[in-house]
Amino acid sequence: MRSGRSQQLACSLLTVLACCAATGTPAQQAAQPPLSSIRVTGDARVTAKPDRVQIDIGVTTRAAQSQDAAAQNAREVDRVLAAVRKAAGPTGAFKTISYSLTPNYRYHPKEGEPTIEGYTALNVLEVTLDDLTRMGPVIDAATQAGANRIQGIQFTLRDQDAVRAQALREAALRARAEVDVLAAALGLKVLRVLTVEENTPRIMPVRAFNGAARAASAEAAPTPVEAGTLDITADVTLSVEVGAAAR
Repeated sequence: MRSGRSQQLACSLLTVLACCAATGTPAQQAAQPPLSSIRVTGDARVTAKPDRVQIDIGVTTRAAQSQDAAAQNAREVDRVLAAVRKAAGPTGAFKTISYSLTPNYRYHPKEGEPTIEGYTALNVLEVTLDDLTRMGPVIDAATQAGANRIQGIQFTLRDQDAVRAQALREAALRARAEVDVLAAALGLKVLRVLTVEENTPRIMPVRAFNGAARAASAEAAPTPVEAGTLDITADVTLSVEVGAAAR
């Protein structure tokens, strides 16, 4: 019985040694020379003309009682929205992005706790236009109807994917061109691409201005607003394996 057991152990040991000889030890594998590689980051900036604008129009009302401030604000917003819809045309889009009703405090440094002297209601509408020529008329219509804040104007693109793809493509081509230049300068050739990493392209929107709406009248000149251009940036990091160039 012991003799048979010993033979089985000897066979198992021979099998393990044969496997080690075939695959190599971890130390032998680690001794293999590392890959020669070049890592480069290419960046690109694409400029595009915006074809969409978002205008944030605010209506602020104040009253001694909270319900009065809210009711007055609702009436003012209805009047502003009707005027803006007419000026924006059939393609305009509208939504409420912010609403608040807050107390106004009077502070008494020598008399302890502040007291409430009224309430302020604020309703902000976002107006989206694909016809940029209507920006000025929309702002003027809003202020004439009672809007007293233009929270901001932001220019964007309707089709952002096409411009993002262009920025990524140009960044990748620039990274590859720089890799080829470095490899040639060092007497090497590119064997294969190891990794590609990209940062999501960023579109930097143009904001025109913030602040209170100017007073407007029927005789006043239309509000001038310039769209300018948008910058779309992208970064692509390329890692390639290189080897000696053929002579």
